[in-house]
Parts: sequence; structure tokens; C-alpha cells
Amino acid sequence: MSDFASRLACTALAAGALASAVLGIGQAVAAPTAFAPGTGGLVPGLAASYTLASNEAHAQGISVWITSGKRSDAEQRQLWRNAIATYGSPEAARRWVLPAEESPHVRGEAVDVGPWEGAAWLERNGYRWGLCRTFVNEWWHFELATTPGAACPPMWPDAAVRADRRGI
Repeated sequence: MSDFASRLACTALAAGALASAVLGIGQAVAAPTAFAPGTGGLVPGLAASYTLASNEAHAQGISVWITSGKRSDAEQRQLWRNAIATYGSPEAARRWVLPAEESPHVRGEAVDVGPWEGAAWLERNGYRWGLCRTFVNEWWHFELATTPGAACPPMWPDAAVRADRRGI
């Protein structure tokens, strides 16, 4: 993420925090002054939300980090080829890895996190920043999926079901 995009996202978060405090809506939060490791290339809202959540987790003694964030088209295509080899068919592989043209990772709209304890903490608390676990079969996968402070939507069984229903 460019320095300009980083500053823009922080400014937007600060404006939202101010509006929350003044208008009494939402959850007032301080904008991050620097983004968490691994957030480069993510859409600004996801980078900022993950950073705020990560900072809070660490303040509570919980380790959490991004194991995979923004992926290049080439990286996603290699993961796709590997998944087909592992699972035996494109249909089976799509439950775990989507082709590059369908993957939210290629668009910078998803993060995979670890370790398991950190992901569990994020699943319980991420809604505060709009972060939700989106797939039942992937305990590590999170996206911006709700308004900060609102409940997360129900999880999709797997990535293939969501992609097929959305016609991606």
C-alpha cells in the first residue's frame, strides 16, 4: 500500500472515529498511525481494520499475524494448480482455493491469519472492526463483511459455494 493510501485510510478512520464520538453512533476508535505487518496491498479499509484488531489482540496478550494477504495473480494461479494436484479435481480444489479471477486475495480483500488462537480471538472479536470469518471450512480466512460493531453474517460452507452463488 502506498504511503498516500495508508495516510488516506488512517484519515478516513479518524474521521469515522470523530463522527462516532460526536454523533454517538458506532464504536469510537483511534485510527492507526502505521499498518500491521502483512497488510501491504490490501484494500485500505481491510488494512486499517485488521491493524486495529491486531493491536487490540496484542494488547490482550494474544498473538495474531497475517499468514497470507494480498496475492499476485501468479501466486494465486500456483496455489490453484497445487490445490488441483492435492484434491484431485477443480471442483474439489475450489472448496479450498479459488482460481485467480475469483479470489478475494488477488483483489486485496481477504487475509489468512495464524496461529489458531489468534484466529479464534479474531473470530470472537473481529466484528468490532467489521472483520468476519467467512468460510466454515477455513478457520484462518477473514474479510470485511459487516459494519464495525454489527454482528457478522452467517459463514458460507466454503469458497466455492459463495463464488457459485454470487456468479463470480
